[in-house]
Amino acid sequence: MAKRAPDINSILDAIEDSPEVREYRELQWEGSFNDYLKMVFDDPRIVRNAHQRVYDMILSHGSSEFTQFKERLVRYKFFGDPFTGGHEAIFGIEKQLMQLVSHFKSAAFQFGTEKRVLLLHGPVGSAKSTIARLLKRGLESYSRKEEGRLYTFGWRVKDEVTGADIIWSPMNEEPLKLVPKEARQKLIDQINEKSDLPYKLRVEGELDPLSRKIMNDLLAKYEGNWREVVEKHVVVKRLLISEKDRVGIGTFQPKDEKNQDATELTGDVNYRKIAFYGVDSDPRAFNFDGEFNVANRGIVEFIEVLKLDVAFLYDLLGASQEHSIKPKKFPQTDIDEVILGHTNEPEYKRLQSNELMEAFRDRTVKIDIPYNTVLDNEIKIYEKDFTKARVNKHIAPHTIEIAAMWAILTRLEDPKRGGLTLLQKLKLYNGKSVPGMTEDNIRELRAEAKNEGLQGISPRYIQDKISNAIVNYPAADTVNPFMLMNELEQGLKHHSLITSEDVKKRYRELLGVVRQEYEEIAKNEVQRAISADEEAIARLCSNYIDHVKAYTQRERVRNKYTGEMQEPDERFMRSIEEKIDVSESRKDDFRREIMNYIGALALEGKTFDYKTNERLHRALELKLFEDQKDSIKLTSLVSNVVDKETQAKIDVVKQRLIDRYGYNDTSATDLLNFVASIFARGDIKE
Repeated sequence: MAKRAPDINSILDAIEDSPEVREYRELQWEGSFNDYLKMVFDDPRIVRNAHQRVYDMILSHGSSEFTQFKERLVRYKFFGDPFTGGHEAIFGIEKQLMQLVSHFKSAAFQFGTEKRVLLLHGPVGSAKSTIARLLKRGLESYSRKEEGRLYTFGWRVKDEVTGADIIWSPMNEEPLKLVPKEARQKLIDQINEKSDLPYKLRVEGELDPLSRKIMNDLLAKYEGNWREVVEKHVVVKRLLISEKDRVGIGTFQPKDEKNQDATELTGDVNYRKIAFYGVDSDPRAFNFDGEFNVANRGIVEFIEVLKLDVAFLYDLLGASQEHSIKPKKFPQTDIDEVILGHTNEPEYKRLQSNELMEAFRDRTVKIDIPYNTVLDNEIKIYEKDFTKARVNKHIAPHTIEIAAMWAILTRLEDPKRGGLTLLQKLKLYNGKSVPGMTEDNIRELRAEAKNEGLQGISPRYIQDKISNAIVNYPAADTVNPFMLMNELEQGLKHHSLITSEDVKKRYRELLGVVRQEYEEIAKNEVQRAISADEEAIARLCSNYIDHVKAYTQRERVRNKYTGEMQEPDERFMRSIEEKIDVSESRKDDFRREIMNYIGALALEGKTFDYKTNERLHRALELKLFEDQKDSIKLTSLVSNVVDKETQAKIDVVKQRLIDRYGYNDTSATDLLNFVASIFARGDIKE
C-alpha cells in the first residue's frame, strides 16, 4: 500500500506557530503610534528610563537575605551570572553590590544619583569590568523579555540618499517624545495614575536633531496638524538592545591623545551626504554614531575613565548632570542613559590631587570594588575556571584552597589586636571560631582596616599560576599544592605590578605561613583517613561512654577482658578529652554535659550517635589515630622499608583518601609520603 504524502501546508503551519517563530515575530513588532499608546496604558513599564530599567532588570532575577557578623545583607542573584552558567559570577563583595543596587534604586526614584557618573573603583582584577559586562549583558537579555520591552520610532519619509522608505530615529528615541512637552506631561500624569510602579515615570527632553527637523518639516507641510503627521508618517518598532549591533550600549576606551577625537563620543559629519544636502549643519548629513548617541536608552561604559583627556571629561559633566551632549554644529541634544566608568587606585589618586577636576569629582558616585577577603568565596572564583572537565588533569585537594589562602593573606591588614595572627584573622572572616573572639570583634576588625581588599595579589595572578602549574608539569597527571606554591613564589620575581622588594619579601613570608598551614591540613587529612574506621570509632565511643557513665554515677565498670568490676579508667578518659583541650578543671562539666545530652535523647526515644557531637567525634578520631599510627608505621615510607602487613594497612588508608577525600592514586601517595616525612621529622626531634 502506497504511503500517504505528508500535508505540506499543515507542516508549514506548525512551523509558523512554533515558539521560536512566534518569539521572532514579537521581537520584530511594528505598529502605529496609536497601537503603541494602547500598549503603554496596558503596561506603563514600557516607558521607563534607563536607570529604572537597569534597576528592575537586576531585581527581576531575585534576591535572598542572609546575616553575616550580625549584619543583614542581600545577595542579588543577577550577580551570580545567570547568562553563562555562573562563569562570571561575583563572590564575596555583597556589601559593595548592595551599594551599587542602591545607587540604581535612588536613580530610578530620581533622588539625584541619576545625574551622576557611576565610578567603579578598585585594584586591577577586582571584578569592575565583570560588573560592567553583566550589566550590559543583562540589559540585552531584559530587552528581549515581555517585562523589559521598549520601543522606538521611525518616519515614513523616503531617504533621498539611500532610498530607504523609513528613516529611523538615529538615537532610538522614546516614541512619547513625539508628543509636545505640555501635552506630554498631561499624558505622563495619566499613565502614572494607572501605573503600579513604586516610582514615577518621566519622559523628558527634546527629540534628536534629525527627528526634530523631520517633525518640523512635516508640521509645515500639514499646516501644524500634529495628529495627521503622526498617523501618516510615524511607525513604532520594538527596540532590542545589543552591544554588537551598537544599539543601547556604547563602550569607550582611551587611546593615544593625538588620535582621540570628541566626535567618537558625539558623532561626526557624513561628508558623503554633505555633497547632497549642501551644508554640514543639516542633521541629515550627520552620523549620530558616537558612543553617547548609540548608548541612548541604555548604558555607556568608559574603560579606565580617568585616563581620558580633560576635554572628554568635560563632555561627561554635561552628559551626567544635564543629560545632554553637544554634537558638532548642533544644539544640546538630550540623552537618557546610565554612564558607567571604572578606574584603579593610582588614577583615582591623581584625580583627587587635581584641583581642576573638582567639578568632575562632585558629579561622581564612587563605589569601591575591593578584592574578596573571604576564603570560601575566593576558592569559588578559581574552582569555576579550573574544573576537571576543563583542565583534563587531576587537581589534588587543597591545591586551590592554598593559593586562595595566600591571596587573601596578602590583602588583609595586620590585626591591631594583640595575640591575633593574620591567619586567625583570615579564619575569622571565613566564619571559623577563634577563642576569645565574638562577631562584634570581627566587625571591629573590619571597621579598623580601611584599605583591606584594596591591596594585595590579584585573582588574575593566581589564575595564571594555576595555569602554569597545569602546563609546566606535562608528565604529571596531578597538580598538587607544592607545584602551585612553587609557581606562586617564582612568579613574584617577575611580577610587573610589584616593584617593592619589601612587598615581595612580605608575600614570600606569607607563603611560608601557608606552607605551615598546609602541613596541618595534610596531617589532619591523613589522621582522619587512618581513623576513618567507623566500627573502631563506635567501639571506642561506647567504651568511653561506659566509663563516663560510671564516673558520673560513682559506679564501677566491668573489664571486658577479665570480667571484673573496677574503677572508671581516668587515664583512658583524659586521653580522649585532652585531644580537644578539655582541661582538668573542666573535665567534670564536660562529662556531665555528655551524659545530660544522652539522657535528653533517651527521653525523646532517640539513640546517641557520636557523629552529632562534632567535638567528641574529633576527639575520638584523634585518639584512634594515636592508637593506630604506630601499628601502621607511616614513617617507614620515608625509609622505603615497608613489610607486607604495614603496606596492606597503608593501602587501606590510601584507598580511603581516594574514595572519601577526592584524591587519586598519585596525589594520595604524595600526601602520605609528605605526612610521613613530617612524622619522621618529629621522631628525630624527639
